[in-house]
Amino acid sequence: MDPNQNGASGARPNSQVFNLPSAALQNQIHELAKTLPPPRKQNTACDACRARKVKCHQLPGLDKCQHCLSKNYPCTHHIQQATSEKKRHAAASKRPRTLSASHTNPSFTAPGPSRHTSDPSVPHSSPPTSYQTQTAPRSSPGVYPQQHPITAQTPTKDVLAYLFSPPDSSSPTGCTNGSLANSRAYGASGQAHMSGGYADWGELAARLVDEAFRIEFALDLVEVFFQIVHTRLPLLNPAQFRARLQLSLYSPTAYREHLSQSPTGTSSSHSPKGAANKPIHPGLVATVMAWGAKFSEHPLLLADRERNANQSIFAKTLLYRTRSLAEDLKVHRIPSADHVVIALLIEPLQSQRLDESDGFHGFWLMSAIRLLLDLQINHKSVMSNIEDPEARGTMIFAWWMACLSDAYRSVYYRRKPMLDDDDYDIDFYTVGPVPPDIIESHAPQPSPREQLEFLGYYRAAHALARIARQMSRQLWRPATESDGIPHDVLRNIMTQLVDWREEYLQHVGVPSNFEAEWDFVSAVSACASDATYHIMWIILFNALDDFGVREINDLARAGSPEMLLPNHSQIESTKKQVMEEALHGALRIAGLAGVLTTNGYLRLDCAVMHVSCIQAGELLARFGRPEASNCIDGLNQYSYAYEECAEQAANIKRMYTQATSGEAEFNHMASVVTRDPAQAGSDMNIDHPFTYRA
Repeated sequence: MDPNQNGASGARPNSQVFNLPSAALQNQIHELAKTLPPPRKQNTACDACRARKVKCHQLPGLDKCQHCLSKNYPCTHHIQQATSEKKRHAAASKRPRTLSASHTNPSFTAPGPSRHTSDPSVPHSSPPTSYQTQTAPRSSPGVYPQQHPITAQTPTKDVLAYLFSPPDSSSPTGCTNGSLANSRAYGASGQAHMSGGYADWGELAARLVDEAFRIEFALDLVEVFFQIVHTRLPLLNPAQFRARLQLSLYSPTAYREHLSQSPTGTSSSHSPKGAANKPIHPGLVATVMAWGAKFSEHPLLLADRERNANQSIFAKTLLYRTRSLAEDLKVHRIPSADHVVIALLIEPLQSQRLDESDGFHGFWLMSAIRLLLDLQINHKSVMSNIEDPEARGTMIFAWWMACLSDAYRSVYYRRKPMLDDDDYDIDFYTVGPVPPDIIESHAPQPSPREQLEFLGYYRAAHALARIARQMSRQLWRPATESDGIPHDVLRNIMTQLVDWREEYLQHVGVPSNFEAEWDFVSAVSACASDATYHIMWIILFNALDDFGVREINDLARAGSPEMLLPNHSQIESTKKQVMEEALHGALRIAGLAGVLTTNGYLRLDCAVMHVSCIQAGELLARFGRPEASNCIDGLNQYSYAYEECAEQAANIKRMYTQATSGEAEFNHMASVVTRDPAQAGSDMNIDHPFTYRA
């Protein structure tokens, strides 16, 4: 790589400098995500304490508990042993569903950089042999030929050669059938042809012919991933991933030289000596590369954007190849820790529009949930028996990420959730001691305050996710769409949202001094929590406007005036309260989007605030509120990484123009909607919520 390429992200000299997390902070974020203690073990009381219904205090180093010692009772555990034996037999008989008999007891390995076993009998280490020998030709554009397929054992250098092979200008996806055979076919004599193929990616893309440049470019994209994406989705161990990637890309001698020169590779605690000398899963390598390309300001990608109207064709091609590679390696079908992480990372990488064939449909999220269920991660007994803390911590974080994403996806996109409250029995956790391996490694140790903040955030998110599930099951069903929302259901949802606000929002939302100096992680995390709550009111308002209240709809269908309804005034008051909360929520989100846009943070956000900006902007535009411009500016900044956001920003602008010209209309909520010209230019109230009394 040229020495004039600045840093991991290759930022331009005049570009804004972001306060991105350092390598030490990246490791600390991962430790926070994985060092949660295992679920609380129950049913541990001895037989005597169980019979007398007293608390059983086990004394360290003694065979008897405190109660049995003082009463001189025999301290036995016959009931506990019988119960545990019964649970083991029950768990073994009911899961997993889709695995063969050899897969009955899945082996847990930490994804990617974690400890991999070299035992060839591990069922999920590679796809079945029958798949590897397939030779059926493929007609889909952008899919590599099967005579040289990439498998789980393909060296990382060859995976990069496929990912960075030249695009096919005749393909609408910009992809080529970049098999290993094709990528190796371009030798010194083929560089002229290869340069022509690379022309679609800008003038610097032809340098990808050189293997040394490909390696340095890949390492650059890895750094961008850990600086930006990892802070929001800490599913990987940064130090271990870097070490294993460098070991697979360099010879042992070159690796030691590179390690001595790398500030992130000097820690012996993350040496890959304990890991098997096999490459990182190709799907995981491809996913990290695709994320890095989405946000990187490497000169190659800047030239690509300059050639293609500020959009990166290279990033789109990498996304397509990543998704195709994951499908060919059966990531969505074979349960393993690697496949869970890959699926969870691919989902937010895509376009977030439902009407695009290559966009978000929840497929990879639902695949990740199915894999987690097949691995029985939803069982407390299974989770607590995973001995490797790295694997256990990663799977715990992956479970909660999938659980929360499923709930929010359902309420955002009007779908039923895949999971329900009784599909898992894993508790949320209490702060415990830092594991010994972290202490011995001298890694940065999270303070108790940071752990409490971390745990509090996810506890609050889970509580809101449960409300979102209930909203989805009550609102998104044919009976509700045709008949309307029952008034008691509406009031119950409102009460739950208000209760959540009073208990959690002040702890996980944006503080009152939100204009103070923020770093990237703190700003986006607090704003995301805040916006996720307020968007619930916007969703409820839109559902009311589309479906109406069932009691009023019943009278309307009978031809009777709605004023005859005994509780008509109460229903109208409820509708007005929903309208006020939704408008306040939209103003709040617009204010937060304005702050993030000013700091340039939405350009670096991996679709966390995306839906909130769209829904808030559309509601404000329908009301003719000028604050919609904050959402428009935020979405335009989002379009650097998510191209569809520019079109969504233009749509909000059209809606605002229609509203200001009197063309916008409301349906069932028209009776409570008032457009006050005096409020049109008023300051945004983003700190004090409306009061609601159930």
